[in-house]
Amino acid sequence: MPSTKNIVIAGADGKFIAIDIFFKDKDVQKPVIIYAHGFCGFKDWGNADIFATLFADADFVFIKFNFSHNGTTSANPEDFTDLEAFGNNNYSKQLVDINAVIDWVSSAENEYRHAIDTTNIYLIGHSMGGGISILQAARDKRIKKLITWAGISECKTPWGAWLPQKMQEWKNNGVQYYINGRTKQNLPLYYQLYEDYLQNEASLNIQSAISSLQIPVLICHGTNDTSVPIENAYNLLKWQPSAELFTVASNHVFDRSHPWNTNVLPAAMAEIVNKTVSFCGK
Repeated sequence: MPSTKNIVIAGADGKFIAIDIFFKDKDVQKPVIIYAHGFCGFKDWGNADIFATLFADADFVFIKFNFSHNGTTSANPEDFTDLEAFGNNNYSKQLVDINAVIDWVSSAENEYRHAIDTTNIYLIGHSMGGGISILQAARDKRIKKLITWAGISECKTPWGAWLPQKMQEWKNNGVQYYINGRTKQNLPLYYQLYEDYLQNEASLNIQSAISSLQIPVLICHGTNDTSVPIENAYNLLKWQPSAELFTVASNHVFDRSHPWNTNVLPAAMAEIVNKTVSFCGK
């Protein structure tokens, strides 16, 4: 199966986006699915190559990418080595990035475009990437279907539950630190993240965005999710009643972990992939 990893294109503020593409039969145009990772995530987290291959086997072109300011680099796409970029990440930059990926999909610069039906572009977003995908779908008529996996319902990651004292400290110091549970790194979050939200609150309103959609929407969520509780999925469904809700008894990452040392998906993730393949194939 043809696949290429770490194609580099320009992203927000001079940083680069690394892209992976998976497909079979290069001479037949197929719908393309673009996957956006979540907070503290990256395109190769866990078993992403496994589910990318499953989507390609189901006759889709599957694209996943690293947001330009997620802390990875094109040289180190799986490690948080650019902490300055991580600290300067925000929702507006992520929207620039996902739009750049969609532009690249159908551009002359994409040497794989002969395999892509650019009239059928679908978005999948996990967690924070789900929120970004909702916002992008609402402003981009090229998007024909939307799927969220454990998607957020507010652009307030990760400060949404912080106490007023911590918020004031963030403003005073200009930085707070988020401990990555896997790598144990103290990742900086500059106050610009919150300022960007305040300055662009209307355009970062997920409720408004999903309410405006007139395309098929699938909302997938784990009932045992403690990072983005299931109530987020219920909110999304309330705001877009025509959407389809699919739940599994699993956690925020559908029982995956990183690194992933087998070639088999956990049962919960397999259910999510199978449901998404079915939804995209309708």
